Amino acid sequence: MLELNKSGTDRPGPGRLPAQGPGPDARLAGDAPRTGDTAAGRVPLRPYLIAGAVLCALYFLYSYFQYSRFGSPSWDLGIFEQEVRAYAAFDAPVVDIKGPGYLILGDHFSPIVALLAPLYWLWPSAEALLFAQAALFALGAVIVGRTTQQLLGGRSGLCVTVAYGLSWGIQEAVKADFHEIAFAVPLLALVCRALLLKRYTAALLWSLPLVLVKEDLGATVAVVGFLLFVYGRRLQGALLAAFGVAAFVVTLMVLIPAASSAGTYDYWQKIDKNGEQDVSMLDSVLGVLNSSVKIEMLVFLIGITAFMALRSPLTLLIVPTLGWRLLSQDSNHWGMVWHYSAILMPVLFLALADGVRRSRDSQRPWLASYAKVAVPVAAAIAVAMTQHLPLRDLLRPETYRTDDARSQAARAALDAIPAGSRVETDITLMAHLTSDRTVYWVGGAPGTAPDIVAINLDFGWSRPIQDPVAYAEQLHPEARYRLKHRGGSFVVMERTTPEPDEIPGVRKD
Repeated sequence: MLELNKSGTDRPGPGRLPAQGPGPDARLAGDAPRTGDTAAGRVPLRPYLIAGAVLCALYFLYSYFQYSRFGSPSWDLGIFEQEVRAYAAFDAPVVDIKGPGYLILGDHFSPIVALLAPLYWLWPSAEALLFAQAALFALGAVIVGRTTQQLLGGRSGLCVTVAYGLSWGIQEAVKADFHEIAFAVPLLALVCRALLLKRYTAALLWSLPLVLVKEDLGATVAVVGFLLFVYGRRLQGALLAAFGVAAFVVTLMVLIPAASSAGTYDYWQKIDKNGEQDVSMLDSVLGVLNSSVKIEMLVFLIGITAFMALRSPLTLLIVPTLGWRLLSQDSNHWGMVWHYSAILMPVLFLALADGVRRSRDSQRPWLASYAKVAVPVAAAIAVAMTQHLPLRDLLRPETYRTDDARSQAARAALDAIPAGSRVETDITLMAHLTSDRTVYWVGGAPGTAPDIVAINLDFGWSRPIQDPVAYAEQLHPEARYRLKHRGGSFVVMERTTPEPDEIPGVRKD
């Protein structure tokens, strides 16, 4: 992926870094020694590959042991494995967890996930997705760190690699299991790198695949086009901005509704509804900062860059993502948890590098002085915050214990579920079943009479389940079930009546 950024007519002359334009705050050179201002070919790659490998190992280690301890925080890992499994079998991306026969492109438009099919052929497990995400996040660190060294010289590149690699946005995304935005992280890093090194054709080309990552990223592509226009590439910028807007509109108004059984884009409701109450667009706009959670998130977004990202136009690239999150009525979108901030991290840390470069020759002495220490300050902030973030768990012995009573009971329940069966279950076992069974979300598959209903009684039900068999038959009055296995809090029930002639979402030969 790095090769595109090493070629093209936009490459600066030998021994020079591209300037952002004249002015008192613009600077071409880094801190002494001046040899830090190297051309792309003279910046060593090996230290960043080593750092990336270490970060990849840390991310995957955390994900692997969370998975092994049956600690998945949501149903998303199971959903994405069902999608990748379908692509690997050259089938339509049907995800039964979302509903029997549900075409996932009618939920989120992320066809880029199909690129994981070859890996899944070799490693048909949810763990393959976790590894792929770890590698993509680490690749982002390599790009961000190496670009920073090209811009600033010295040890700034490795400091920013650490700051990015330990940033809360990345760590929380690792904790949230796999999501399609993992592909956007290195792509956005490459876009920002190309913009900073004035390789504008490369910036355009790297931004195009973003529209295949998630439906909202067309708006981000439009902002890349706007920056190209501002930087003087008016035709390229205008065309890219038009493409981004068109992709955004067509995806939300045509492609997703066409694939959706409801014929619409369901997530509009995140903005215009608060529970059952309708919310006007004006009220959504006026309420973008109506929560301390939103304000805290914004402060920490800029704070992790020692506030130097505010000095760079690249920060405009985070506006579309922040916009829909702040407009949303869903509180999960506001804060510092889940995966939503991961795609902002490469943009912000390369904006940090650009902000420092712009500030080193500032006519404001305090700003020039602060620019000299901003990078180590950002690294120190990232290290300090890690004591409250997921990767800290790697220092705890209990993280590596996968033979506790709960995990053993969960594995015994898995052993009681035959391969190839249709299973209705909750989050606890879900991602451990999707590689070789048809899996439904508990309560989300009426009329299917699954072969097995497997539940974790400690899952956190709104009302405790006193009689698991009666609960299974309540979910599926068309069938009868008996208790097959019970161990710890895990209960496995199997159907005793014949399979229905017609099963929703299943075509019989």
